[in-house]
Amino acid sequence: MNIEQTVSAAVAGLQLGNTFTLDTLLTAVQERRHRRLRVVELAGLDTSDGICAVWLVTDTADIVLHARSDSALHRQQFVLHEFAHMILGHCEGQDCAAEDVLLPNIPPYTRGRLLKRQDIDCETEIAAESLADRLAAGIRGSVFAETRYSEVFG
Repeated sequence: MNIEQTVSAAVAGLQLGNTFTLDTLLTAVQERRHRRLRVVELAGLDTSDGICAVWLVTDTADIVLHARSDSALHRQQFVLHEFAHMILGHCEGQDCAAEDVLLPNIPPYTRGRLLKRQDIDCETEIAAESLADRLAAGIRGSVFAETRYSEVFG
C-alpha cells in the first residue's frame, strides 16, 4: 500500500476542498458512513495508558471517545485519527473480533480495534495518522481564512 496515494485519494474523496471546518468534516463522515457520529470527551481516559481515543461502533452510530488534554489541537488530533480510520474503511468487511471470553460486554468490532491499538507502526495506523494530519491542515486553513490570518501576518 502506498500510504501517500491512499491518503490523497481519501482527502479527494471527501470533496471538501482545501479548507473546511471540523463540523463540515463531521457531517461528511456521517454522510459517508450513513450513520450518526458522536464525539465525547471521556474524563477517565488517560493518555498515560497509551489510549488517546477509541472509536466505538454501535448498530446505529459511531462514537469517538477521547482523552482530555489541555491542548485543543492535541484533542483534535485524537479525534481526527479516529475519523481517519472511518474514512479509510479500516476493519470494514473484516473480522476484527477478539476472543469473546476476554471482553464479553464489548462488541467484537470494538474489542478487535482496542486490542490492535498497540501496533502503532503498522500501515493502518500510519495511514490514519497521516490522514489526520492532512485533515488538521484543512481545518487550520479554514481558521486562517476566516480570521484573515494571512492578510495580517503575510
